[in-house]
Amino acid sequence: MTTPAISFEFFPPKDLEGSFRLWDSVQALAPLGPDFVSVTYGAGGTTRQLTHEAVGTIHKTSGLSVAAHLTCVGASREETLAIAEGYAEVGVTRIVALRGDPPKGSAGFTAHPEGFASSVELIEALAETGKFELHVGAYPEKHPDAATTAADVEFLKRKIDAGAASAITQFFFDAETFFRFRDACAAAGIDAPIVPGILPIASWAGVRKFAASCGAAIPQVIVDAFENATRDGDTDLLATAVATELCDELLEGGVEHLHFYTLNRPELTRDVCHALGIAPRASLREVA
Repeated sequence: MTTPAISFEFFPPKDLEGSFRLWDSVQALAPLGPDFVSVTYGAGGTTRQLTHEAVGTIHKTSGLSVAAHLTCVGASREETLAIAEGYAEVGVTRIVALRGDPPKGSAGFTAHPEGFASSVELIEALAETGKFELHVGAYPEKHPDAATTAADVEFLKRKIDAGAASAITQFFFDAETFFRFRDACAAAGIDAPIVPGILPIASWAGVRKFAASCGAAIPQVIVDAFENATRDGDTDLLATAVATELCDELLEGGVEHLHFYTLNRPELTRDVCHALGIAPRASLREVA
């Protein structure tokens, strides 16, 4: 089996302790040679400046290719494109272009009066600059705001046609879920790479809450296994095994790139990569 390309997602720190945790995560995972790493935006654009700072720091100090998340929430078109231009000026040319989550407590997404109304509009504007490689989100299980899974596929097609080079999926726990989605995308004429998003389960309670909010189904066999492991206080080995098995099935099904949601807790992601035969290539200093 060919060693897959990999990429990692981090979130920006909110305090000094978070800064150390982020940097420790980058140091732990950089030697695995990721194709790129990405840094998220908080709901409602709440971490915009923190994201910008984290992207700049990782780009300057690690030697890794960094993809900055950019959303439509809480900013005008001019402000959003100015942020993108700032990234381009410092050599950050990958962007994960998303609609973005609305602020917590709000009824749903509402476009800024002078902002982008959808991720398609954002992608079109970024593509017109000719400065970026654009990645977008994809949903192998129905997005909470979508009418049907077919509507999700149709909207992904619009994003690819607008200028996106590839898509990264929301996390899921059943390989067949991804394969069905991939087949539906191919049938719809989508030929851009679709990269599965993998979430090693560092917190069982947290993952259950997160999955419920984004519509990701957890197979009952995994529910039962984690309920038992939680009682026994032994979830890490199970989390590594579950994520590794999922990745193995994806690779056997022809997947060539895996994107890991690290939650700035790198140990499980590193263990899964090691189990897949992805060996360290260099230290962070050597990478830089």
